[in-house]
Amino acid sequence: MNIYLIIIITVLIVEYILDLYVEWMNVKNVSCELPDEFKEYYDAAKYKRSQEYLKENTFFGLIKGSIYTIITVFFILFGGFNFVDLTARSFSDSTVLTGLIFAGILIFLIQIISIPFSAYHTFVIEEKYGFNKTTVLTFITDILKSWILTALIGGVMFYGIILFFMKAGSFAWVYCWFSITLFQLFLMFIAPVAIMPLFNKYIPLEKGELNEEIEKYARSQKFKMKGVFKMDASRRSTKSNAFFTGFGRFRRIALFDTLIERHTVSELVSVLAHEIGHYKKKHIIKNLIISILTSGFMFFVLSFFINNEGLFSAFKMNNISVYASLIFFGFLFSPINYLLSIFTNILSRKYEYEADAFAINTYKKPEDFINALKKLSVANLSNLTPHPLKVFLSYTHPPVLKRIDMIRKSI
Repeated sequence: MNIYLIIIITVLIVEYILDLYVEWMNVKNVSCELPDEFKEYYDAAKYKRSQEYLKENTFFGLIKGSIYTIITVFFILFGGFNFVDLTARSFSDSTVLTGLIFAGILIFLIQIISIPFSAYHTFVIEEKYGFNKTTVLTFITDILKSWILTALIGGVMFYGIILFFMKAGSFAWVYCWFSITLFQLFLMFIAPVAIMPLFNKYIPLEKGELNEEIEKYARSQKFKMKGVFKMDASRRSTKSNAFFTGFGRFRRIALFDTLIERHTVSELVSVLAHEIGHYKKKHIIKNLIISILTSGFMFFVLSFFINNEGLFSAFKMNNISVYASLIFFGFLFSPINYLLSIFTNILSRKYEYEADAFAINTYKKPEDFINALKKLSVANLSNLTPHPLKVFLSYTHPPVLKRIDMIRKSI
């Protein structure tokens, strides 16, 4: 039997079983006893509701993962990729154009399969727990916009990678790495002003107490930015958040309008101080460097699998091509990427603690920051007691109780 096929099917099944086990352990770890920290924020009924939300989302995710795994295994074993390749070749004799059609068909199939799941999650689960504000029109428009952006941005990147591996010889992976890095940096600059506004409105925060307090704090930290913006998150969900985006003069902080509605000025500035902490501690640059190095490693390994006959045999392909090599390599790289994600998640949790410490050391209102974290957790029905294995494998942020404990210890 083909060794590549054995590896790929084994990886798919092992990842599925591991996910099943981790999610089962996470749900099993749910505590019926409300933690003391949250007794003033949760009543028994709402805390129970948060646990029901976790269980329903977990069950839904497992069903989705099961169906995706089954479809993927059958698609590989019964020559689905070969059928798509032959279909793509019927449209054009150009290798590059055929590659774009091949990738486009696969992405379209994935999107079509995912739409019912996305719709159920949005209009059934999120609606049931009072989060959903998305209209059917917004849901459809978001999908269409995402498709257009994927076609434009993904198409350009895929086109360039195919050309380099066809024309540049043994150093193709270096050219790909360099070009994709430049393209990603360009997107990081342009996304806040050209891409993100396609999905949400970003309105400069109006003059008032909050704006004045934010500007005062930013000046005290010598932090220059394009501005603080209010994002109309409420048109899709009642959940709250805040985030930092952009570089240079495009650097900005966005606060969900739902966040502003629920928090005091001091709590909001504490959240903002945390986001600024990521910048001051150079977390964004460090993450960018890790991302660049990871992509370089990926392209280097990929160079050994371009036009690999054994790999194409595993997928029952009649023809060998650079563009299909890129897709098939993703299956082989999946376990490596999974291990890398564990490392980056560990680092991310460390960065969150550091940003928390920065916020309380510079703004000096730890109780307000703790209150903000509690309100965010309650508003989003977050799991207060995740299983340690779930945290280790997939959490980018430490559990909220751990964060609060660390803050209290540092006061």
